[in-house]
Amino acid sequence: MVQAYNFLASWQLFPEKGSYDKGISPKSGTFKVESVLNEKALSISHNWVSIDNEAFYTQYQIIPNGEKQPFDNKDFAETYIANIPTSSSLHIQFYDSDDNPIVEVLKEILANGYLKISQNINTAEGVKTNVDIYHKQMSVLPYSSSAGSVAIRPTKEGVIKHKALAAMEEQTNMQLDQIRQQIELLARQAQELRKRKELSLMIYESKINFKPQIGQTYHLYEKQDGTHLLSLVAPQEWGTHGPFKAYVGSVKLLADHTWAEIK
Repeated sequence: MVQAYNFLASWQLFPEKGSYDKGISPKSGTFKVESVLNEKALSISHNWVSIDNEAFYTQYQIIPNGEKQPFDNKDFAETYIANIPTSSSLHIQFYDSDDNPIVEVLKEILANGYLKISQNINTAEGVKTNVDIYHKQMSVLPYSSSAGSVAIRPTKEGVIKHKALAAMEEQTNMQLDQIRQQIELLARQAQELRKRKELSLMIYESKINFKPQIGQTYHLYEKQDGTHLLSLVAPQEWGTHGPFKAYVGSVKLLADHTWAEIK
């Protein structure tokens, strides 16, 4: 059982990274693996919430010794075989009472540290494959797995928890959205202030032959030598050919003595 240490953790689901041929996609979830019975067995638990906000839970134990064992939930499978081919993979095959394979599950630790769970489910239409991707970070929300997972049933406790968690998620998501909007507003204000600062530096370094008045509109030009000049004359007042290399823009002096471009 020493090889199983890579899986001994709580894993949080990435719903958007999975793919599902059977059942509906989960909205969120966790997958937890623990060692039991002096490290001779693994306890596996799933919690997940469907798109329809229904909470589910399942838990079972396996002994990954490569031998066929009776499965404790006969409603799902009669027997199973589990083994650990490598330190980064765990394989489980479930069988019915006629010794026909029902579900093949492969759990793999990927190079990026994520956990990939592939389920090949035998159906009348052929083999259906569900794939879940998890990251090793315990969430405060007890959800997990996909609709094809082993022996999943809704529980009263799960539904009660989900109602409270749904209310908590709604409130925290609303607060996070408010914070996001505030951050975006501050970012826009910072960008605008940075533009005003750059424009103001350009104007104060330019040639000014008059005293600008707060609230008045002026016109900034680039001269042939690359320097700038602030003028009272608008571009259309110069006629077809102005005396400058380029018209930069029209600006207004604000009360804080910064300059703002007039669109």
